[in-house]
Amino acid sequence: MKMSQLAFAPTKIPPKEAETVNHRLLVQGAFVDQVMAGVYTFLPFGLRVLAKIENIVREEMDKIGNEILMPTLEPVENWKQTGRFEKVDVLMKAVPANQAAKDKHDAEYVIGPTHEEIVTPLVKKFNFSYKNLPRAVYQIQTKFRNEPRAKGGIMRTREFRMKDMYSFHTDEADLKRFYEVAKDAYVTIYRRMGLGNDTYITLASGGDFTKDYSHEFQTRCENGEDTIYLNKETGIAYNKEVMPEDASNKDKYEEFRASEVGNIFTLGTKFADDFDYRYAAADGEQRPVWMGCYGIGTSRLVGVIVEKFNDERGIIWPDTVAPFKVSLISFETTHEKAKDIYGSLVAAGVEVLWDDRDLSAGVKFADADLIGNPYRLIVSEKSLSGGGGELKRRGEEKSEIIPLDEIGKRLA
Repeated sequence: MKMSQLAFAPTKIPPKEAETVNHRLLVQGAFVDQVMAGVYTFLPFGLRVLAKIENIVREEMDKIGNEILMPTLEPVENWKQTGRFEKVDVLMKAVPANQAAKDKHDAEYVIGPTHEEIVTPLVKKFNFSYKNLPRAVYQIQTKFRNEPRAKGGIMRTREFRMKDMYSFHTDEADLKRFYEVAKDAYVTIYRRMGLGNDTYITLASGGDFTKDYSHEFQTRCENGEDTIYLNKETGIAYNKEVMPEDASNKDKYEEFRASEVGNIFTLGTKFADDFDYRYAAADGEQRPVWMGCYGIGTSRLVGVIVEKFNDERGIIWPDTVAPFKVSLISFETTHEKAKDIYGSLVAAGVEVLWDDRDLSAGVKFADADLIGNPYRLIVSEKSLSGGGGELKRRGEEKSEIIPLDEIGKRLA
């Protein structure tokens, strides 16, 4: 990608309404644009990061489930059947309050915040015997929730991307078995994104579906919205809402702020009962299906990663989710040489953002730091006279001159 051909460019001016680091840096770096409170457009850089995050999620989910894509518009009858139409306070409804969205024929819809009401009758159609179970399906899709406090940049929005998986089982024991498989998959996902060392499996409330704990995946984050208590002896983490009575002991527990990057919980037979989903057991009896739910906010993760990895100059993306591997910077007298390097890197499969704009060196360096690609490669008269291109890792001060014929090998 060449910056001279982009319709969107970084800016020095931070958004006035920004309260968080991710909001400020993602807008300044031309990753996102705020349309209104809680609603953002993903620009080319941001879309590349989001796609990489979702690809990591997809690769790990494909090992344990089948990907589908369910509709955003959901029939209100399904929500009334489960009793959640009046109970779910984040449900997007039309004005006046407590009415569903309607089309010109007065047909009512719910704008999907979650998909138990769609996936349960769907899977029921195809999996009606113990021989068909267990099964797990997932999607990566845009969700809509009437978030009362849509602040914090893209970490708390009303329209967002989410991976939601649902599993179906013959009994509670099999559900708990798969639950641990999903938990392990989540650990792998966060490790691959560079969050593994600071992300904790955290006990939280089970909500309306189970007396057991649910499990959140909480990433240690200075600006996080949750308070976590980590037992230093056992390594078990607790959300403040379920903290132990002795959590105030600082000798025994470490208290820190964190951001939720995923959650998993059991649903029991609630939705199977609501939709009369029964399977034929080996003895011929009809028995209810047990379900689990597993969510990851993929667009939210973009914001959490920025909150975790930044300095006074801008973002420092982990290699696996960075928009590009390297920022290539050249000037009027070195554009032709940089063109050859750009072509060779692209041919070698290296993702390159080439700043070929006719701007000052200071602006280009500042933009490269703000955007935060893992490497910066400067092709200048000085570097060429020194024997090649000047390569520096983002976040480090030391740079080195790399011979032109070795650059591809170093970055591939």
